[in-house]
Amino acid sequence: MTELNEYECEMLDAMLEAFGIPDSLTRLQLLELFDKDEATAFAMVQILLWEGLVAESGKHGDYELPEKLVLKPKGEKFLNGGGFSQRYRLEQQKPVEVGGTLVKLQQQNMRLQSEKLANQAEISRLEKQIKGYSIRQYLWWTLIAFALILGYWLGHK
Repeated sequence: MTELNEYECEMLDAMLEAFGIPDSLTRLQLLELFDKDEATAFAMVQILLWEGLVAESGKHGDYELPEKLVLKPKGEKFLNGGGFSQRYRLEQQKPVEVGGTLVKLQQQNMRLQSEKLANQAEISRLEKQIKGYSIRQYLWWTLIAFALILGYWLGHK
């Protein structure tokens, strides 16, 4: 789900508050809340449904508002706890916590860079060692070939 801005949070809270005593809103009441803008009303209803705060009642098409929306107890509890606006304010305060996470990420980045340098040094050392072994192997093959040639020459003399 996309992040909501402050205005959308206030609209969602206003929708929840509009349920009133019968704990339900009709399609006409929803359209009235949104000045006959069915697309916006539909989007807001979908958010409330996704959050599990309301339930649909009555038949409707795929992209139409339901005949009636019923406020669930979870929705009333959510609104009493501050609703979407409270959630939005809490989300806006999170960058303080993210700063702490940022420090941890920077420390981890430094540790990983140090580890990378250590691994590169180890790779360089091992490559030098392999090169030394290759040179030794080449020398041994040369000595073996020389010994075979010398042995063949001495044996046929």
